[in-house]
Amino acid sequence: MMLGFDESEFLKQTASAVGLRPQIEDLVDKLTAKGFDNLFLIGAGGTYAAMWPYEHLAKRLSTMPVKSVIAAELLVTGDQTMTRNSVAIFTSVSGTTDDSLRAIDYCRERGVFVIAFTGYPESPIAEAADIALVSEPKTWPFDLQMLLFMTRLFHVRGEFAGYEKFADEFMNIPEILVEVARQAEPVASAFADAHKDTDYYFLVGGGNLWGFTYLYSMCILEEMQWLRTTRVHSAEFFHGSLELLEEGTSVILFQGEDETRALTDRVEKFVRKISKDVTVFDTKDYSLEGISPEFRGVIAPLVLDTVTGRVSKHLERVREHSLDLRRYYRVVEY
Repeated sequence: MMLGFDESEFLKQTASAVGLRPQIEDLVDKLTAKGFDNLFLIGAGGTYAAMWPYEHLAKRLSTMPVKSVIAAELLVTGDQTMTRNSVAIFTSVSGTTDDSLRAIDYCRERGVFVIAFTGYPESPIAEAADIALVSEPKTWPFDLQMLLFMTRLFHVRGEFAGYEKFADEFMNIPEILVEVARQAEPVASAFADAHKDTDYYFLVGGGNLWGFTYLYSMCILEEMQWLRTTRVHSAEFFHGSLELLEEGTSVILFQGEDETRALTDRVEKFVRKISKDVTVFDTKDYSLEGISPEFRGVIAPLVLDTVTGRVSKHLERVREHSLDLRRYYRVVEY
């Protein structure tokens, strides 16, 4: 039994997201046939950070200009590379995020083709977009849809030859992630029990896990648990942030299986010399049965989101602090 985990609902939600594959493929194929110049991945908070892995993937695989953008910043600075030949993707669990709504209006006014992934077909964001691809309500994370969209795009462009194999294997990801959650449950419980009174965390990740590191630090530990954090990219760790380490500093490292793994290994080797409280959440610890070795790295954010989902529920338990409790976010005017 997993704490606060509704397996049937989880399977229903994740299956609905990967079930969008035919629609995603059709959309990508039509957009590519028509032609577009660049792709904007626009979000706010967690949905912004969750776009970073796909900007990163584009840099590795493609010559297509792909840019992650903060919705609110776009509104005040603009972007001269955004034209009528641009495409923008937005994601929103609720479909109501104000910053994203205003950014959609900004894009539409400039003739940008807007795609929305959400769980509510009649939500403001779904209705404002040119096309909305809708999963079950409250489906998270959007890595499910974004992985299919981006890999299909690079496949059509001749930059990702393994798409069909990847997408076929990926259809089994709902069940694979349930197994990840089961395996992570005792690890998460033990971590939470050991950190009941920890009020400061140092989080490190790199490559396609940097956005996830930022997201878990800001949107979960800070927003949902009111804990203090420092977050730093593993490639930047030795340029300042290391000075904050002390013997009792709780350090969390997010480790994946792409070419940036060595950067986080280097950080781990150093922090273990200083801190007596180092935790590594590593995708290598999970079998991911049915996923070929060459694809394990690209799905790392999705795997660790499932692992830390278990951690979050157990922190909620030991700290008696609901993950839904807010003092300011969507509570007061700002």
